[in-house]
Amino acid sequence: MNKQSESRSPLTLRSWLERLAQTDRLVVAQPGMELKHQIAAIGKRMDTSKAVLFPQPGGHSIPVVTGFMSRREWIAEAMGVDNSELLQAYRHAAENPLPWQEVPAGSAPCQAVVHREVDMRTLLPIPTHSEHDSGPYITAGLIIARNPDTGVQNVSIIRIQVNSKDRMAVLMLPRHTWAFYQASVKKGEPLPVAVVIGVDPLTLLASQAIVPINHDELEIAGALHGTPLRVTKCLTSELRVPADAEIVIEGRILIDEREMEGPFGEFPKYYSSAEKREVIQVDAVTHRKDPIYHTIVPAEMEHLLMGAIPREATLLAHLQRSFPGVQDVHLSVGGTCRYHLYVKLRKQREGEPKNVILGAFAGHYDVKHVVVVDEDVDVHDPKQVEWAIATRFQADRDLVVISGAQGSILDPSTTVAFAGEEIPQEMQGISAKMGLDATRPVRYEGHVFTKVHVPGEDRDPAQYLQGPATAETRKLFAE
Repeated sequence: MNKQSESRSPLTLRSWLERLAQTDRLVVAQPGMELKHQIAAIGKRMDTSKAVLFPQPGGHSIPVVTGFMSRREWIAEAMGVDNSELLQAYRHAAENPLPWQEVPAGSAPCQAVVHREVDMRTLLPIPTHSEHDSGPYITAGLIIARNPDTGVQNVSIIRIQVNSKDRMAVLMLPRHTWAFYQASVKKGEPLPVAVVIGVDPLTLLASQAIVPINHDELEIAGALHGTPLRVTKCLTSELRVPADAEIVIEGRILIDEREMEGPFGEFPKYYSSAEKREVIQVDAVTHRKDPIYHTIVPAEMEHLLMGAIPREATLLAHLQRSFPGVQDVHLSVGGTCRYHLYVKLRKQREGEPKNVILGAFAGHYDVKHVVVVDEDVDVHDPKQVEWAIATRFQADRDLVVISGAQGSILDPSTTVAFAGEEIPQEMQGISAKMGLDATRPVRYEGHVFTKVHVPGEDRDPAQYLQGPATAETRKLFAE
């Protein structure tokens, strides 16, 4: 369970950055770094080691920050738990949401400054990240929308391309925001949305929860904090947004308007194609006094972990309901924290790993390859997983292949069959799935499948060592 409320007040973006600064995990760039490519390049080089604050980016008065959630250990620290308890704590929050606490509109910190006439190209310091990106992109914006039929909100992160002073193209995957939009189109009305930039790590993480439709992720954010999240009503709609956020863009996704969006460098580390997509009409922008703008460098660890941890927690819960022998799961970095799932299983019967593989595919359509290993293999160590495949897997008996399944539309390998052709929407993301049973037999003779272990190898050898070789020691090497 989260220890947030037991040890300190609820986390904010600013208090988290202060903690990183106090512990030498935040560096400050020279003023005036370029918004086009330079901020992303520096952020990428510092990824997993330091968060970076950019003062006066491109001459802009609003600073940019990136990389403050780029390590799994940092995220566990923000949640107030040990790294080993991370998935369980996230799962507990997702299953025990806390209703939010409303702050009167106009009094919240995120509404201290109001802009009714906006030019997004100059109002906010929005970076252009990768070499072939088609323009500046909002990459860390929480999109909040309400179900037109039920009024329940959804929170997600969706890439947004800024095309002009008050219009932005948006990529909506076939998930909850898309469903809300389709319901709004049926009513003949644009869908009100809010794009929230600059929130604390726990609210960011909550936005990626894998929960059924009509579950407000801001309530999961409250559970992660250990206290109800403060929200406030937007000025132009009924949406509720985090009251302590840095920046809120209020607008509507239009019904019949489309604009070009892409190419854009996505999490698989490839560019997605340019296509005509839905448009957000910006109606107002509010922000704190002296706001901080957060950008996520695409395909780097802050981006990948944001998706990995909620998916891992969901997949672990999903698998354990049917397979109590499942002990841990991991979405590997090499699989872009989406496509490759490693499962640790205390195997009881032959054939069980294949059932686990099929269950994993049912857990999330992004999962493309599954490797099931025994309890003596650390699924967070790719070398150990590869060793299990090398020594416990035989392709003619331990391989599972499924053709023609739903996969990720951002996986470029799913488009090969349609090279040079327009892919029908119903055929996008069609993928093969592969599972590898890399477990040893339940019964075997002698020590044939016993992992080699040296007694005492897990102890810290420092207590037995004198230090670097001295001049006296080096006399042994004299010829």
